[in-house]
Amino acid sequence: MKIAITGLRGIPDVMGGVETHCEEMLPRVRSHAPDAAITVFARAPYVAEADYGFRGVRVVALPSPRRVSLEAIIATFNAVLAARRTGAEIIHIHAIGPSLLVPLARALGLKVVMTHHGEDYNRAKWGRFASGMLKLGERLGVRYAHRVIAVSPSLTTRLKTRFPDRAARIDYIPNGAPQLPEPRLAVLEQFDVTPGSYLLAVGRLVPEKGLHDLIDAHLASDDPRSLIIAGGADHESNYSRSLLARADERIVFAGLQDRAALRALYENAALFVMPSYHEGLPIAALEAASCGTPMLLSDIQPNRDLGLAPAHYFPVGNVDALRAALASPAAHYAVDAGHFRTAFDWDVIAAQTAETYRAVSEE
Repeated sequence: MKIAITGLRGIPDVMGGVETHCEEMLPRVRSHAPDAAITVFARAPYVAEADYGFRGVRVVALPSPRRVSLEAIIATFNAVLAARRTGAEIIHIHAIGPSLLVPLARALGLKVVMTHHGEDYNRAKWGRFASGMLKLGERLGVRYAHRVIAVSPSLTTRLKTRFPDRAARIDYIPNGAPQLPEPRLAVLEQFDVTPGSYLLAVGRLVPEKGLHDLIDAHLASDDPRSLIIAGGADHESNYSRSLLARADERIVFAGLQDRAALRALYENAALFVMPSYHEGLPIAALEAASCGTPMLLSDIQPNRDLGLAPAHYFPVGNVDALRAALASPAAHYAVDAGHFRTAFDWDVIAAQTAETYRAVSEE
């Protein structure tokens, strides 16, 4: 099988849930399907080389503008043409924006797998037109892809309800809880924190991550702990600048961190907090859970899909409720790391994805 992958910026070590998903999964797919030749068509501004290998997966950079409204669709268009030109049998398109190009891929004779990573049209950054185009991408992807993968059980149910005639071709295959590399403990010294002395949030500096609520709640409390926010902005915005302007001795913006540093931050945090308004199946929360970090999450459905007890959730957008929750002992938010590693096992996920490729190939 010759498989092309698009819809992501690139791998490895590129910020984003789709990027982490592909980085973890695709090399494992190769172990379950050694006959699969997998090429990721990356966006040139996000990778350092034009053509390179990563753990048995080829990565080829294609031209792409670094502009929030255009880069996904242009990069995917280029990837669909490249997939056809290089003789790919299957193209796997990630996310609903890039899925606007599913009909083109079909028209060019490619078999199409689509992964629906979340209802991105609900993100605060999109206006009416962009939201409409994302909804169209969802509809075209589900209607015309040979097989659709949804990353959370609630999303799977919603898609099957909205597209009953396509229900048999929609499968639930989740994101996984990764095994992060050995922790780089020097990051604690870098930010002048000790184990248990800080709260941690990990995510992009965009409105739907709710980081403004977390900062408001933390500053309104008497909590002496630092709040470390690891992550950056894909594209600088008024919102990202407004967040960064709030940095002080209690609010630390750590920027992008490699996976070894993230493991050190997860394992030594008093509490991991995810105040998001929108997620798919949150990989940062799965990373924290796999490290055994106590967790407090907003009560949006994708977060509840993780299956934690009710005490781990607070009403999304309710700063007072979040402030009160932060005052509870971290032990109230303890998680079972072993359960998450078993329930969200990337090797199982890769095997299921490889089977999807085989099924589509044989159609």
